[in-house]
Amino acid sequence: MPKIIAVAGKGGTGKTTISGMLVKHLINRGNGHILAVDADPNSNLNEVLGVSAPVTIGEIREGMLGRGEGDTIPAGMTKQDYMAFMFGDALLEEKNFDLLVMGRTQGAGCYCYINGVLRTQIDKYSGSYSHIIVDNEAGLEHISRGILPKVDILLLVSDCSRRSVQAAGRAAVLANDLNLKPGTMKLIINRAPADGPGEGVLEEVKAQGLDLLGTLPNDEIIYLSDADGKPSSGVPDDNPVKEALKDMINKLGL
Repeated sequence: MPKIIAVAGKGGTGKTTISGMLVKHLINRGNGHILAVDADPNSNLNEVLGVSAPVTIGEIREGMLGRGEGDTIPAGMTKQDYMAFMFGDALLEEKNFDLLVMGRTQGAGCYCYINGVLRTQIDKYSGSYSHIIVDNEAGLEHISRGILPKVDILLLVSDCSRRSVQAAGRAAVLANDLNLKPGTMKLIINRAPADGPGEGVLEEVKAQGLDLLGTLPNDEIIYLSDADGKPSSGVPDDNPVKEALKDMINKLGL
């Protein structure tokens, strides 16, 4: 079974960039083939990884719902087989990693069906990978709905503010309430100033009972890379954020 790493946290904390850098770091270490899963309806992990956006599970589902009466299933295929074939198109295959994107439904509606398909696709492909990196939406909703068979490492990401650390603390409580039982649950503080998080922020980390894995510095190169539409995971390996994240990955034994 692959090692599954889920990244979650408040929106805008940089969890997608961290997810993409995790994927690239594991590739550089020769850790086998990696599956990256974008489980955020606001999908942009592909941009961080520098690949074209694949068709999403949500788009395929909407397309199938919009099929007219004259649109028939190809001869010799059952409806179930045809659906499995169509959802297979959602897997973008690259040289060292593959990408699976959940996407969103149109208008108001439940994500239950798409969550179920995403779980099926992960189960279908998981045996082919050494690691699965899952970039989640702002909360833990998708994890709580059972899209993952297990979570080995849960990384909660916050920025360098008390409110964001408090949000990470609530996510940790939710993870325990949902009985997710990750093997390891750690906090990463992102976009910290040069002298590190303030004393008040570190006090809040302690008050929330969070286990701080480390901090990532605020970095202009990554900001400019994103602003210019370049993949932020492609910044040089000696970038301060990449080096700090490398130390955290070593601590996790990856």
